[in-house]
Amino acid sequence: MSLEESTPDTVETAVTTAEEIEDLLGDLVLDRDDHLNAPGFVVRPDEVQDTLFRLRDEAGFDHLSCVTAQEYEDRYESIYHLKKYDDPTDEVSVVVPTPTDDPVSESAEPVYRTADWHEREAYDLVGIEYDDHPDLRRILLPETWQGHPLSRDYDQDRPQVVPLREHANPLQEDHEGEGDTMFLNIGPHHPATHGVLHLKTVLDGEQVVDVESDIGYLHRCEEQICQQGTYRYQIMPYPDRWDYISAGLLNEWAYARVAEDLADIEVPEYAQVIRTMGAELCRIAAHMLAVGTFALDVYGDFTAIFMYAVRDREKVQNILEELTGQRLMFNYFRLGGVVWDLPEPREDFFEMIRDFLDDLPEALEEYHDMISANEILQVRTVDTGVLPPEVAKSYGATGPVARGSGVDYDLRRDDPYGYYDELDWDVAVEDGCDNYSRLLVRLREVEESAKIIEQCVDLLEDWPEDDRTIQSNVPRTIRPDDDAEIYRAVEGAKGELGIYVRADGTEKPARFKIRSPCFSNLQTLPEMSNGEYIPDLIASLGSLDIVLGEVDR
Repeated sequence: MSLEESTPDTVETAVTTAEEIEDLLGDLVLDRDDHLNAPGFVVRPDEVQDTLFRLRDEAGFDHLSCVTAQEYEDRYESIYHLKKYDDPTDEVSVVVPTPTDDPVSESAEPVYRTADWHEREAYDLVGIEYDDHPDLRRILLPETWQGHPLSRDYDQDRPQVVPLREHANPLQEDHEGEGDTMFLNIGPHHPATHGVLHLKTVLDGEQVVDVESDIGYLHRCEEQICQQGTYRYQIMPYPDRWDYISAGLLNEWAYARVAEDLADIEVPEYAQVIRTMGAELCRIAAHMLAVGTFALDVYGDFTAIFMYAVRDREKVQNILEELTGQRLMFNYFRLGGVVWDLPEPREDFFEMIRDFLDDLPEALEEYHDMISANEILQVRTVDTGVLPPEVAKSYGATGPVARGSGVDYDLRRDDPYGYYDELDWDVAVEDGCDNYSRLLVRLREVEESAKIIEQCVDLLEDWPEDDRTIQSNVPRTIRPDDDAEIYRAVEGAKGELGIYVRADGTEKPARFKIRSPCFSNLQTLPEMSNGEYIPDLIASLGSLDIVLGEVDR
């Protein structure tokens, strides 16, 4: 059965309340769990698929946003964070406990394809095993790794022995007998892989038969580092390093949102406007780099397109440096607001932004002339890397990858935060479902970000001086209630960037889980590439706009 056949086109019943969900699940529910943003339902480990099928097919929860795994003293837990693409504020958490001596649970992969990688990560780092998983093996660490780094009894001093298999045949048995196939390593040190990504590619002639993304080369234990830091002071410097290229303030906002909701911290309106302006500047910088590197991947234009994009990105970086004091690792957000006000003299700062916005329409017209209207690029990208909308949803794709497949999903509008719901702007959606559509979405989003920034500047220029509160009164030490659990997300440059936090009554989180949009988006690569040619594979990978620091975390 194909994915399109197994995914319902319509949902007869729209279930929204916790009571309706409990009635729908019936005797599948063992207990209720308190999550701050979504009702939680505890189910047996052998009834995961029945539960998720009901929630997807009968209640409309078609988006498996995140899978969190953790270990307690008396049990393991897998938590499936479900949303609706039509309404991401309608959320539910499915909690699956397993005993410590037998941490085995049913896999959610037959219901949501995105569970494939998420459950592999849970197995790799925590040690939970998933029955019926199509390919349960490590994903970030080598197969020879001893132990699970996020388990309670992990011995970090245990030596790791990695055997040298110099005579191993990379063509496994499942590829034998396919005819004249060839195994090709792409990466992990190759400019077209956008970082340290290894693509294990099987070719039949020049057509891709199979491609597997081998990740983990840039795994930096960000979740573990955050679990060792205090909520108020020590975690915020780290989000800049997830998507380290351009999305620093967007990453910071993801942590700020979850921590502020967890600790019930209000953010002053003035600080919300500054946050919104800064976030959209980061989005433009990210998209400029994405467009420039995509053109470089597709038809090798370095001197014009790539350098043009870097030129305009540098203008944004100059503005952000004036605002934050840094060009890449901004560390500008604080819980409850921002660290300092706009630079003085304010008039010069506003003029700097307006000069950039005034030049942007002409620059975008040049990009359309040289990129989207380029015949070579059109031949390489139109009708290649096709990702149908239902396939995109099943893989949990978000951001320009989903919107390029006609999925009208944007958390800035659909789950409002900051100052977005007070401003006039549109969500950029294209229904071509191909590499070309994802390019167009990013170019259109630059225009929409410019609209948002201009409105923010207008507001900030006229803001009364006596009402410029940049940060609310935040307790020196933040200690959320024991066992408080929450998952919140923002619209990053690449898509839904979410964080799950479980508190234990101390000033440090007991569990800190990062939901990277790049991690879920990269899973779609085989769907886009199998049956196509090598150059199409490179174009499809470039259209995903991944950053391996965020994929691996």
